[in-house]
This record gives sequence, C-alpha cells and structure tokens, in this order.
Amino acid sequence: MAHYAIGDIQGCFFELQKLLDKINFDPEEDLLWFTGDLVNRGPYSLEALRFVKALGDRVVCVLGNHDLHLLAVAHGQNYKHKQDLDQILEAPDRDELLDWLRHRPLMHRDERYCLIHAGLPPQWDIDKAERCAREVEEILRGEQLEEFLKVMYGNMPDLWSEELEGWNRLRFIVNCFTRLRYCDRQGRLALSYTGPPGSQPPNLYPWFEVPGRRSEGQEIVFGHWSALGFVAKNGCYGIDTGCIWGGQLSALRLDGEMYRISLDCPTYRQPG
Repeated sequence: MAHYAIGDIQGCFFELQKLLDKINFDPEEDLLWFTGDLVNRGPYSLEALRFVKALGDRVVCVLGNHDLHLLAVAHGQNYKHKQDLDQILEAPDRDELLDWLRHRPLMHRDERYCLIHAGLPPQWDIDKAERCAREVEEILRGEQLEEFLKVMYGNMPDLWSEELEGWNRLRFIVNCFTRLRYCDRQGRLALSYTGPPGSQPPNLYPWFEVPGRRSEGQEIVFGHWSALGFVAKNGCYGIDTGCIWGGQLSALRLDGEMYRISLDCPTYRQPG
C-alpha cells in the first residue's frame, strides 16, 4: 500500500488525474491525503469534489479556506467568486456533496504525521491543536453551522488566549487552520501577508519557523501557501506548489522513504 499527500487542487481535476496516473494510484490499496481547497478558482471544482468524495475510506481530506467559502456561499454568505462555485451549487447532488464536505476534519493525525491546510500558532502543542480542531468540527457538523458561517470571516481576534470564547474563539481557530502563513514570536496572526518568506516585515515569521513553537517535533503536512512552493523544514512539509497559477501539483509519499512527485500545470488563473 502506498500513502501520498497531495497539495491544493482548487478545481484542477484533470491535473489530479494525470498526477494519480503518474504515481500509479490504486484505489483499492493506496491511501491519499489532501491538504484541502478541493474547489474554487479552477475550472472543474464539481468534478474534483465528486471524485475525492467517491474515494470513500481511501482518502482523508482536511478543510481549506476555499472549502469553507463554498459552505458559506451555499448558506447565503459572502458571494465573492460565486461564479467559480455555481457548478457545484446548481448540481443535482449539491446537498450530498456539501454534507460530505462539512463533515471533513480541520486536522487529521496518525502515528507519525499531522495533516492540516494552513498552519498552527506557536502557543499550541499538537494535542491542543487537535482539541481546538474538534471544537470547530462539532459546530460545522451540527445545527449551528449557518449561524457560525455568518460570523466566520474576519481577522480578529489575532492572538490566542485560553479566555477566548464563543464565535471569537472559533474564528481564531479557523483562521489558524485555514489561513495562517505568518505570525510574530508571540503568535499574533498576520493574515494580510501572503508572499514568500523574505517579503514580510522583519518581526514576522512563517508559522513553522517561530522560535519555540510548541508543535515542534511533530511532522506536519500542509498546503495553502502557493507562494512558498515546496518546503521541507523543521519537520513541516508544505506541498501547495501552485497548480492553479501555472505551477505544479505535488504528491508527497509518506510511507517508507519520503519523496515528491510533481506534475507541471497550465495557468488557469493569474494572481490578482
């Protein structure tokens, strides 16, 4: 059995198929992890979502910010980029797909690796991160979903405290798991900075480089940060290599000796 993690697809369904051919994916034996952002911006979000869902227990997919955006749009919130999602919203199996999506985790963990979409603040060890993920997952899967989606967007609060509660607490957790790239040494989130390391103000660090972060020692696979490209540093592996922007779609083999297999992709969207 082979075990691969695959970076952000964002509707690039045919590139995914080519990559799976390249790694000789066997749906009866192999296991795929997806870093989230299955949908939005690319041309075949519906096909990508249907395909990954159909893989059943051969796949683990965490939620990304674009996946949450789809849920928000479907529940009447924030119609930015709605046209990219119309194929899903108008599909006959829309409700089944959306229900599957909202039952995906924010974080998945096995005996060696942790899978997330974006990042972890330095105040959280891996057990704390898992507990925080479960708090939000309970809301997404329950009767308060629509109420939460109304207040999910926003950059505040930007600093973790155990005293955080209610929607503010849940918004901070979601922002870490689905939007985080940079923060300062104290863990204050800097969500407006999206470029590659070196482009940020000197007081900010990529989340996986913050000195003394409490999740250090855990191997973490993540996506979200296409400007970063592939990175393997401090036990963290960034595998969003910018397929939608004309970069690559990457698969990282996790069983046995780790190695990456990538596929060059056409440019579907230009930044901005």
